[in-house]
Amino acid sequence: MERWVVVTLVTSGYLALSLLIGWISGRRASDTVTGYVAGDRGFGLLVMYFVMGAMIFSAFAFLGTPGWAYSRGGAAFYVLSYVVLGFTPWYFIGPRVARVGRAFGHVTQAELLSQRFQSTTLSVLIAAVSIVAFVPYIALQMKGAGIVFNAVTDGHVPIWVGALAAYAVVMLYVLKSGVLGVGWTNTFQGMFMLVIAWTLGLWLPRQLYGGVGPMFERIAELRPELLTVPGLDASGGRWSWGAYSSAVLVSAIGFTMWPHLFMKGFAARDDATLKLTTVLYPTFALFLLPLYFIAFAGVLFASKPPSADFILPHMILSTDVAPVVVGLFCAGALAASMSTGDAMLHAAASIYVQDMHRKVFAPRLSDHARRRLIRIVAVLVGIAAYYIAVKTEMSLVALLLAAYGAVVQFAPLTVTAFFWKRASPAGAVIGLVLGSLVTLFLFYFPQYRPLGIHEGIVGLAVNCVALVTVSLMTPAVPSEHVRSFVRASRGSGGPPR
Repeated sequence: MERWVVVTLVTSGYLALSLLIGWISGRRASDTVTGYVAGDRGFGLLVMYFVMGAMIFSAFAFLGTPGWAYSRGGAAFYVLSYVVLGFTPWYFIGPRVARVGRAFGHVTQAELLSQRFQSTTLSVLIAAVSIVAFVPYIALQMKGAGIVFNAVTDGHVPIWVGALAAYAVVMLYVLKSGVLGVGWTNTFQGMFMLVIAWTLGLWLPRQLYGGVGPMFERIAELRPELLTVPGLDASGGRWSWGAYSSAVLVSAIGFTMWPHLFMKGFAARDDATLKLTTVLYPTFALFLLPLYFIAFAGVLFASKPPSADFILPHMILSTDVAPVVVGLFCAGALAASMSTGDAMLHAAASIYVQDMHRKVFAPRLSDHARRRLIRIVAVLVGIAAYYIAVKTEMSLVALLLAAYGAVVQFAPLTVTAFFWKRASPAGAVIGLVLGSLVTLFLFYFPQYRPLGIHEGIVGLAVNCVALVTVSLMTPAVPSEHVRSFVRASRGSGGPPR
């Protein structure tokens, strides 16, 4: 039997097992929007840990990070920097989010923020920006799945077919089981991909160089520029410190602003689970290390991949590895892609229905109708992301940073919601609009970025200035409403009567 056939069979078996776990895990959820979107607020530590881990261990981690480390060296270290820093704010904000969600019945980020600022307009804007951020991130996961399928089957499975196969499975269990399907498949996929990553990360350097230490000694001798920050830019020159630092900053701030993170916060069993998950989360950075080992092992490799994002599967296929092991690697990479993409598909559809459609078009939509509409929108979002995945020429890391530029604009809203009573609805709306427009403009016209700073950071600065200035010039939300919100966030009160 040809190698690519064995690889395809092993990978298909993994997809079938993922579908089975995702399909049956939703049986315990109630037949309500809260059950479908927030898992009846019953996630424990194990599921929360792997759901949060799926935010980082995605197709970006398995393919994009090694691609950058291989081609741009120290530039890829920005990922480790923001992983260590990024989740710290959630220790303080996450429990407040969960308490307010329990008190007021929120299941999305926009519900929480629009309720605090008493603004339907803000709800619609947050939903729109969220979906704009989600689509390229989902496309990243789909493209990663297609790249892996294409590479490990020696081109017999085109990228568009591989992406379609993996996300057909994701779509089925997301539609059937909602957030519980996402949570339990993330747990299974997380355990699986970590074993694969460490196995390959230690085996390849040993096979090619005699170990991790000798590998870096050779690179330090022959390619020392790859082992220093800020690394190289896309053209092979030195990446600027402004670009490197702002990439860390936009990712670290945006890390705890992702709407699906808020949704998982609403799904947590209690505050202790959220805090312990936050404390344990940096351990996921340890699981990125083997991917760096694999990428640097490719620097002095005899042959070159068709593009940097292909370096990991290229090396696997160019060494003496049994077809079953290649299939397991493919399954591990798909696990990384699917465990992030499923959460985002579910979140994007839920946000549209809860925060845009229900507020603008159908305020009296029944619980059953909302669940049905969420499923329909999930399919439409998946189609849009799939189109971008198969058409775009952007690298996986570029897609990721574009998504972070959009989502980081929620940071001023979130901070002022809990910590500045004077923040006004007009300030919140105008700040978000201006910050998003500046970010979008600089994304399409990068030559205007000051000092090479990421467009999201420039937009964030404009956002903050506009929010504060307009808030001081316009009426704030009634003080009693704000006090009830703050009391709920501290666990000492609930919604007003």
